[in-house]
Amino acid sequence: MLIQSNTIASHNDGLLKKHQNKLVFTASEIAETESIIQKLIDFQIAIPSWALGTGGTRFGRFPGGGEPRSIEEKIEDVGLLHALNNASGAISLHIPWDIPTDHAAIKSLAAQHNLKFDAVNSNTFQDQANSEQTYKLGSLQNVNKAVRKQAIAHNIEVIQQGIALGSESLTVWLADGSSFPGQLNFRKAYQNTLESLEEIYDALPSNWKLFLEYKCAEPNFYSTTVADWGQSYSYVQKLGDKAKTLVDLGHHLPNANIEQIVSILLMDNKLGGFHFNDSKYGDDDLTAGALKPYQLFLIFNELVEGMDARGMNHAKDLGWMIDASHNIKDPLEDLLQSVEAIMIAYAQALSVDRKALEIAQQENDVVKAQEILQNAFRTDVRALVAEARLRTGAALNPVGLYRDLAVRKVLLSERGFKTVATGL
Repeated sequence: MLIQSNTIASHNDGLLKKHQNKLVFTASEIAETESIIQKLIDFQIAIPSWALGTGGTRFGRFPGGGEPRSIEEKIEDVGLLHALNNASGAISLHIPWDIPTDHAAIKSLAAQHNLKFDAVNSNTFQDQANSEQTYKLGSLQNVNKAVRKQAIAHNIEVIQQGIALGSESLTVWLADGSSFPGQLNFRKAYQNTLESLEEIYDALPSNWKLFLEYKCAEPNFYSTTVADWGQSYSYVQKLGDKAKTLVDLGHHLPNANIEQIVSILLMDNKLGGFHFNDSKYGDDDLTAGALKPYQLFLIFNELVEGMDARGMNHAKDLGWMIDASHNIKDPLEDLLQSVEAIMIAYAQALSVDRKALEIAQQENDVVKAQEILQNAFRTDVRALVAEARLRTGAALNPVGLYRDLAVRKVLLSERGFKTVATGL
């Protein structure tokens, strides 16, 4: 489904006066609004190909119909999101779920929707139909060299797929670990994993990055071979400059100080990027900012401070991507909500009075420092986010327009009620 620019313009016309009034008030509350708006315009958040269908849980899946049946339809769905918010200008593919048969045609289709290809993602946590070896007891860590060889070859194949599409990064997440004490020799598992990663790293083009994602538990619950940021850091330090740690917000033990983790990784030039989502209990993969908006803001506060300290480009020097699963929501509506929440947190962080905060920190004025951060968080910046969309031809209210156009109903009529997205 294509959304015409005149449709968006008509939608915006009906909301323009109210928006302008809000913008004037917001500009009176926040300094350097023009700079913030420009940074918001430049900022893009990649959409993962697997998030366009209904995810579900290990207890069940409740598909909503109209799901993308091919990589082409996934690109079209991301293009639809990008037309609505102009902040979803990239798609992240999962291999082998989304292998193009014609790379040139897929690149051309993506270009028609003003999309680029973000990180490509490997899959050694599932056995594929044609697999000779099983990953039941691990992939890159496996005691069986033949299994490790298969997993390495898959990752190298993913790199080749990414090269053909114009991607410049590989994300590796491993389900490797153990469920019972005594099952695994931790030291040997580490060594096997490192040796496997070294082979994959050597296959990277010079302009590529390898993102190593960590996770504290699940699907193995006794141990995970890349369980936390320290373990990921240990691997990427040994691999080289092109290897970075990827932070998924749901992959931490309860009450972990993610913003501190982000700050340290960024300081050491080992932060690769993010998988944004939200959670209450674990890897819930809920809508970003739905439960912990203050934490999301605090993470961005450290990102803005740390990236500015290193002279980094906010939009280009890290990987920004959503990783979410949907069981009861329309996936496209959920993704629009997540992008909005991320942009709001980013705008709030940009509005922090850095000079005043630094003085408060230097003077050990705890109350003042808290006030500065909380005032920024409590300031309504939605008008700035909306203005960034307006200036780029996107919708002032993306979810509202999505519903007004009955997009899901259209997709149901085009694709059917029983469709299941590839890879799910």
